[in-house]
Amino acid sequence: MKLTDLRPAKGAKPRASASAGAKAQGSEDLRQGEQGAQGAQRRRDQAWIRRRADASPEAAPKRGFVNVFREEMAIVNVKELNRFKAGSVVDAEALRREGLVKGSCPGGVKLLGNGEVTRKLNVKVDRASKAAVGKVVAAGGTVEV
Repeated sequence: MKLTDLRPAKGAKPRASASAGAKAQGSEDLRQGEQGAQGAQRRRDQAWIRRRADASPEAAPKRGFVNVFREEMAIVNVKELNRFKAGSVVDAEALRREGLVKGSCPGGVKLLGNGEVTRKLNVKVDRASKAAVGKVVAAGGTVEV
């Protein structure tokens, strides 16, 4: 009898390969990480790759305080009010028609003072900065908050 004549017993399962990973037919020794220092290094490398792949804002840890009751406000600058005709009433609906406010704004509309207004307008908003109110009033208009 020669070694080449030897065959596995009838019904015997083939030996699992080392590359089969954790599903290697229940063999504990074939999983990565159980071969000493090299396996431990492989685990560290794979963890680093996973961290890089998950580098998204959702995967980052939460920092600080997040107000879940915050309502977004639509921001409109004074310079954008020059689209309207002199003497017209500028409210949330008029701003939405002009495309200055998009979608629903549960927190309302806030007027900020960036730019200059050259027309007399009656502005009705939920909030307004002091600079914005001053610029609209200086142009001869009114601001109703």
